[in-house]
Amino acid sequence: MDLVLFGIQGSGKGTQAKKLAENFGYTIFEMGAELRSMAQSDTETGRCVKACIDAGQLVPPNIIMDVVSHALLKTHEKVLFDGIPRDMHQMREFDSVMTRFQRLFRCVQLTLDDATAFVRIQGRAKEQGRADDMNPDAVQKRIAIFKANTVPVVEEYRKEGKMIDVDASPAIDQVFENLKKVLSAS
Repeated sequence: MDLVLFGIQGSGKGTQAKKLAENFGYTIFEMGAELRSMAQSDTETGRCVKACIDAGQLVPPNIIMDVVSHALLKTHEKVLFDGIPRDMHQMREFDSVMTRFQRLFRCVQLTLDDATAFVRIQGRAKEQGRADDMNPDAVQKRIAIFKANTVPVVEEYRKEGKMIDVDASPAIDQVFENLKKVLSAS
């Protein structure tokens, strides 16, 4: 069964995804990395993606679903999705793609308060030099977009019985131990 990982920026999704992949055999599909890679290409699509990322805006849904479908065509392994779906429209499209590929999934949300998320993102910007994390206004905008657009998706999956919450505020290893417990129990 595939896994969809949710969490506010800075909640440690990428770090925990790597640990989950190593321990549970998932292939990671990290939408942010896929899009950042695409933004480096000198194509019309790449320039569109770069402009959206730089402005802290969401990438158009048709591009997102093409990337997801292409990834699913390439693997028969369990997939861990990080960074998708981000809004209700994308959720409907994502669910449709997953149904078309006959992929079952469950969801985990790494929960973290806004202030801690902002501090972590600023630290990541300094450590990793990620341009999309350098602009505090863009970071605040991404946090606001997550709350306005993605939290309703989380709540919808919760209603469907697919959502598990894990506190992302402890140390990395403790968060992972808690993830292992909830995934083994579900």
